[in-house]
Amino acid sequence: MKITIVGAGAVGASCAEYIAIKNFASEVVLVDIKEGFAEGKAMDLMQTATLNGFDTKIVGTTGDYSKTAGSDIVVITSGIPRKPGMTREELIGINAGIVNSVTSSLIEFSPNTIVIVVSNPMDTMTYLVHKATKLPKNRIIGMGGALDSARFKYRLSEALDCPSSDVDGMVIGGHSDTGMIPLTRLAVRNGVPVNQFLNSEQLEKVSAETMVGGATLTKLLGTSAWYAPGAAVSVLAQSIACDQKKLVPCSALLEGEYGQNDICLGVPCIIGRNGIEQIIDVKLNDAEKELFVKSAAGVRAMNDDLKNVL
Repeated sequence: MKITIVGAGAVGASCAEYIAIKNFASEVVLVDIKEGFAEGKAMDLMQTATLNGFDTKIVGTTGDYSKTAGSDIVVITSGIPRKPGMTREELIGINAGIVNSVTSSLIEFSPNTIVIVVSNPMDTMTYLVHKATKLPKNRIIGMGGALDSARFKYRLSEALDCPSSDVDGMVIGGHSDTGMIPLTRLAVRNGVPVNQFLNSEQLEKVSAETMVGGATLTKLLGTSAWYAPGAAVSVLAQSIACDQKKLVPCSALLEGEYGQNDICLGVPCIIGRNGIEQIIDVKLNDAEKELFVKSAAGVRAMNDDLKNVL
């Protein structure tokens, strides 16, 4: 199993580290445009191999996409990070051009790959990859829902004052501060609905903190987060590589599902060796449906800005 990660910054390096430590890939290739940067990150990570007990080979390259040839999975993290006060929407002009160029180079050398998109604004960048490559819809996955759901479960466990392993829940909709839909109605603590432990005010607070999870970290760190995004990518990559068929919320191209067409939005998906193997139809109530429609409208507005890129 060969995995390429484009962008050797904090997010890309975190993806490589988690994938290597889980030891399910034979090779990870880091690609960056900064001279020597990916090579240095790869060398640093390889020097942890005997300490962390993994056999995955990690190599770096400065823009030589021939070294990515035959990748089973490619992860696109490239683009400028979100700065304090910057919305994901403001990133679109710059990052669309970067993602479009990178994707073309990757597909040239790995036409049968599965693409995991991390670059922001993530739903729109995932949609761009669909339009630019014409790959089958199952082979293009936006990472956002996996990350948003992890943040949701963190906030739930915090509110419940319980171990994270006790909690399950998911976030659907757009990967933005206003587009996320934490499904508090369906969240559980060891199978017991969380609304038996938390009142409506507490659940609203959990939802609000989940939705600004990325912005909160950006304000604290001065840049985008990287540990949780890297871990989210590793979960998707492992489910593909090992055909685990995990149910993970992620951005998928919708063609009638959830009443939407020609748009990428976060929905629960079965992730296996073929990428997105099934989109799961969760029965939303009227309020959740209304939020999903609103979220879709926000993503469509961003997608309209792609007309100068496609």
